[in-house]
Amino acid sequence: IAGISSTTALLCLVSWQGAVQNNAVSAFVAPNKVNTLTHLIPSNDDITNAMRLETTALNAEAIKITMPALSSTMKEGRVVSWLKSEGDEIEAGEAIMVVESDKADMDVEAFEDGYLAKIITDEGESAEVGAVVALIATEEADIEAVANGGDAAPAPAAEEASPAPAAEEAPAAAVPDFDFSQLDMPALSSTMKEGKVVSWLKGEGDAVEAGEAIMVVESDKADMDVEAFEDGFIAAIITDEGESTAVGAPVALIAAEEADIPALQAYAATLTGAPAAPAAAAPAAAAPVAAKAAPKAAAAPNAAASAGGRVVASPLAKKMAEEMGVDLTTVAGSGPGGRITAGDVTKAASGGAPVKKAAAAPTKPKWQPAEGVVAATPTARVLAKKAKLDLASIEGTGEFGRVTADDVKIATGEIKPKRKVAAPGAPAPVELPEGLVPFTGMQRAVSNNMVATLDCPVFRASREIEMDAFNALYQQVKPKGVTVSALLAKAVAKAIEKHPIVNSSFRPEGTFFNKDINIAMAVAIDGGLITPVLKYANERDVLELGENWKELVGKAKSGTLSPDEYNSGTFTISNMGMFGVAQFDAILPSGQGGILAVAGTQEHIVPCKQSVLGMKKISKMTVTLTCDHRQIYGADAALFLKTLNEVMMNPSQLL
Repeated sequence: IAGISSTTALLCLVSWQGAVQNNAVSAFVAPNKVNTLTHLIPSNDDITNAMRLETTALNAEAIKITMPALSSTMKEGRVVSWLKSEGDEIEAGEAIMVVESDKADMDVEAFEDGYLAKIITDEGESAEVGAVVALIATEEADIEAVANGGDAAPAPAAEEASPAPAAEEAPAAAVPDFDFSQLDMPALSSTMKEGKVVSWLKGEGDAVEAGEAIMVVESDKADMDVEAFEDGFIAAIITDEGESTAVGAPVALIAAEEADIPALQAYAATLTGAPAAPAAAAPAAAAPVAAKAAPKAAAAPNAAASAGGRVVASPLAKKMAEEMGVDLTTVAGSGPGGRITAGDVTKAASGGAPVKKAAAAPTKPKWQPAEGVVAATPTARVLAKKAKLDLASIEGTGEFGRVTADDVKIATGEIKPKRKVAAPGAPAPVELPEGLVPFTGMQRAVSNNMVATLDCPVFRASREIEMDAFNALYQQVKPKGVTVSALLAKAVAKAIEKHPIVNSSFRPEGTFFNKDINIAMAVAIDGGLITPVLKYANERDVLELGENWKELVGKAKSGTLSPDEYNSGTFTISNMGMFGVAQFDAILPSGQGGILAVAGTQEHIVPCKQSVLGMKKISKMTVTLTCDHRQIYGADAALFLKTLNEVMMNPSQLL
């Protein structure tokens, strides 16, 4: 026999420790059955731990982790590496160490939550099967008490069982006289009493290979895939999907040869589905039974890849392959069933290993659940029931499309979907900010001012302004330090002189006219928005305005503007033309009568009688005036925009 599953090893170990007090060892395989050991382990080579609760001298509850039996021939195991350190928190289902047996390297998982209190068997050391290798404290505060009061010696060997009355053997004709295996319900946790077959990943008559998942079992802890350790054919399924059976009870029979399937199906009809009757047999007595089974020929090296294309390798081999950059699909395994070992990876990295032949393309379709069965984990079922969701409406992301707890939480909006990993060679996703960022003082002031404008009834008027003459003037004054903002403020101020109503503000008693024309210019700075003010813009020349504007912008960026320099405006300009914006509306500041939104300059083709072709190209920009409709009317806005266009087309008056 190549090996037995860790789940069976756990089952045997738990039963053995409980039976020591009674001087008896419970056997889970009837002595008259040929090769009826359970050849299954949980998926991903995870090995269930034999754990027992005890109370230390300081009354701290401790969990013993013992060396599991990873195969039927294993007498001791070596701790390759500890995946957790003393003091680390451990969750159920989390791999905590890697164990090397006489067959392969395998991960060992924890089935209880707690804290790793003490490591008894260090990395590189060996311990007998059943010996305590570590202690887990259920509470973080108990770590020291468990470590000091829980020094444990290796578990003593079981006393020889006293002879027990031999169970009546079934008639010899009842047991087929050929090589076959009986699959029993594995113990997936130390507290598991029975298991439910969630789904069969193989059907009767299907071929199975070592390392291939063949069924999904639901225990009192979680759903787990169960893999086969032997090649063969599913001859008979005893426990159907959705049915439960006790730990150790037969769930299926595997034939070594396809021709033996009919005979095993007839034999399966005689099985009751109950666990095999316990028998206290000395180790020596089991030898003849094992001898009746013809040993299988060693699997070919390329058997490491199953029909589904899966690579069967030890955890250490996978880790070394990732570090060395070795493609496991090209490595020929030398372990049981063609399993790839750490030595195979080392040879492959040095170029001394044979290249594995390409696996044959899968011939069977992807597994699908039985009709009417929704594959889901127990936690997912509980969450879906609580949220009153139909599991059939949720897309599963687990193995074989199974609905997981995260799938249900995504459906309820409790968590966000996980971002898909970028394909190799694709650009990395942009990391965007997430979460609440508190407002700065300036941002809160802007927010409050914007909310205050909601009580003001406004209207908007837009017009295209011809820009050729204005642009030509700007090119003349640009070398003198005059900016577009300063020149634009001067033009708007000259237009306001003829239409002072747009420079007014509303009062409950009437219209308040401002004697001065103070142009506020919106400036975006890091962390907010501020409006430095060019005072008396209609009275000052553009050179003085240009110098003043540079000074104001510098103060705005350094945060040194005085209140009078940013809150004394009577009319505001918001210019986004430098960003290429074609047109936009601005929000009217509280306490003012108008704000002008200035967009970018665009070229247009217009008719021209003086041109040779009767057309010419001109530049235009769109401006939008937002006004307080309580004292400013549509005609006022239209006349103001008309005057502004005239000023821009004849900008000599700005000098």
